[in-house]
Amino acid sequence: METNYTRYEEIDQLELQKDIERIKETIGTPTQEDFRHLLKLERWGRASTLLGFGLLVGLCYLEMDGDLNAPLLWLMIFASALFIGVGNVSRWANVAHPILHGAYDKVPDIPERYTKAGFAKGYRRAIDWLDWIKPSAWEYEHNIMHHYHLGEDDDPDNVENNMRWLVNSKTPMWARYLFVILFAGTWKLTYYAPNTLRILENKERRKKSLPPIREYQISPLKPHGLELWNHYIIPYLLINFIMIPMAFFPFFGWDGVANALIVIILAEYIANLHSFLVIVPNHSAEDIYRFDEPHKSQGEFYLRQIMGSVNYNTGSDLIDFMHGWLNYQVEHHLFPNLPLSQYQKMQPIVKDICKKHNIEYRQESVFRRMRMSAELMVGKTKLLKVSGV
Repeated sequence: METNYTRYEEIDQLELQKDIERIKETIGTPTQEDFRHLLKLERWGRASTLLGFGLLVGLCYLEMDGDLNAPLLWLMIFASALFIGVGNVSRWANVAHPILHGAYDKVPDIPERYTKAGFAKGYRRAIDWLDWIKPSAWEYEHNIMHHYHLGEDDDPDNVENNMRWLVNSKTPMWARYLFVILFAGTWKLTYYAPNTLRILENKERRKKSLPPIREYQISPLKPHGLELWNHYIIPYLLINFIMIPMAFFPFFGWDGVANALIVIILAEYIANLHSFLVIVPNHSAEDIYRFDEPHKSQGEFYLRQIMGSVNYNTGSDLIDFMHGWLNYQVEHHLFPNLPLSQYQKMQPIVKDICKKHNIEYRQESVFRRMRMSAELMVGKTKLLKVSGV
């Protein structure tokens, strides 16, 4: 791709490092104000969930009284599922993500449940972040393997590597796009849950000098497939798809249970689509770089975070909330352990640094970036490649 930007190998990495690290002087220690901002986002997510379940209870009452026609029934089912789905994504992206990076650990008098050490531990997993994914496994897969191996073969979220089997297959192009759509609706269960377990187990296998597990296992008949079911799938399945729908039985009978189950399944699909939309395009398109070798200096690390990431539209807290604050991906990868509120303040400074060094600062609509990511996933495009530098 032809650009007027400075070539990767010609950028003054040491000077870039100095400029990036000067930003730290303007940040300071996280404050109660940063923490209150997090609490606001948490309330918004919880409120979305409660609104979704409120609509579900309302439609059950109306259906029981015979005051609900079919179009209105399905409209309320969709609205209920949409709000529950948004709340689902918010618990992951707006709350679990920064907390598990330790973004609020240094806030004075921070409650332990909002620290990396205390979040989603023990019974609080069901309160803080109940999902298919085990928090400790995602923390290692994301914080260590993804952030510090961005765009490399060791990056577990390298989309080009992960979709190579599809690109190399004889599958027709239309079927590849169909697969991407179907995969997007289930990816937390079919990709993230088993893959985070595989990455975590490989960490232990390296300590014992054992060969790594190359492919994740979903079958409960396989060794770590059984652990996947015991610690990932069953807890979420039991609470979300059995206990919650059955709570409607005493009030609305089996019709209420059926309505709740339909809404929760639809909400799960929406949450998968939403999270796929705001997560996957961050590092996957034909204008994003991949790397054959690990970075050799801190300056090169910073350079890769910029050239291997893309932002979406930014602005108000509401816009950022709906993007899961992943629309500040460049800033987040430069400083992954910052409170979310700091990224809005930091963005103009990072843009100026990129301009100074003539580095492209990518920022576009999430929908345009999703189209570009889909083209990469089906093999129509490839990542830019930096090798031997």
